[in-house]
Amino acid sequence: MENFICETCGVQYDKTNGMPEGCLICDEERQYVNPNGQSWTTLKAIVQEGRFHNHFHNDEQGIHSIQTMPNFAIGQTAYLIRGKGLNILWDCITLIDSSTIDEIKGLGGIQAIALSHPHYYSTQVEWAEVFDAPIYIHEDDRKWVTRPSAKIIYWSGETHQIDEDFIVHRLGGHFKGASILEWARGNPQSGILFTGDIIRVAADRHWASFMYSYPNFIPLPASTVKRMAERLEGIQFNRLYDAFHRIMEEDAASRVRKSSGRYIDALNGKWFNT
Repeated sequence: MENFICETCGVQYDKTNGMPEGCLICDEERQYVNPNGQSWTTLKAIVQEGRFHNHFHNDEQGIHSIQTMPNFAIGQTAYLIRGKGLNILWDCITLIDSSTIDEIKGLGGIQAIALSHPHYYSTQVEWAEVFDAPIYIHEDDRKWVTRPSAKIIYWSGETHQIDEDFIVHRLGGHFKGASILEWARGNPQSGILFTGDIIRVAADRHWASFMYSYPNFIPLPASTVKRMAERLEGIQFNRLYDAFHRIMEEDAASRVRKSSGRYIDALNGKWFNT
């Protein structure tokens, strides 16, 4: 039996004798099945192939980004954030190999894993087992978990404090349980927000956007973005990291507020006339 991995989204499944019939994540309008058809691999096969490696970058004090090169599946970035009381892995990537494990152990290991939404669950259980760390997922996204584990803690409500440094907030939007991570002590003491692509930093780093589906270009309703913006008003942050290593270096709270206003005006036909 094998834990098969979807090659399009990079999410790992519970053990089966043969390849799954379809991918729960990709067979849904927020993702997509590869035009060439559904394909599967395993973590062992990825490691043995030797084509991929994980690149670590020290972005600033306490933050290391981890990216698989060349891109695998969705190509998101994971972040190892070194807090006062524990190290937390924010979002996950599929590849975990011996060199990755050694690098992380040298940085103090991982004591908690938190996820923004199902597209980045990847091989989260492999990571949790290697580092003996709990996984924090919002209860509203339980149905999207493809590999159950006793390591998973399903939290509910609007916020969950992992320790004195880190709080996860349910923001909704992209998924019902879509969450962001607040590190109040980051930058330093000005606050850093890690958003996956629940909030996506635009090509112009002064702006952000909000989508139901990025690959299929499905926007969120104006009312949903308004609610998300209102939830953000209670969070103090000056810097923002998204899922693809785009960073709003400063004035992030103000810029996200302006971005939500522009988005709402655009959907309501108030921003431009073409």
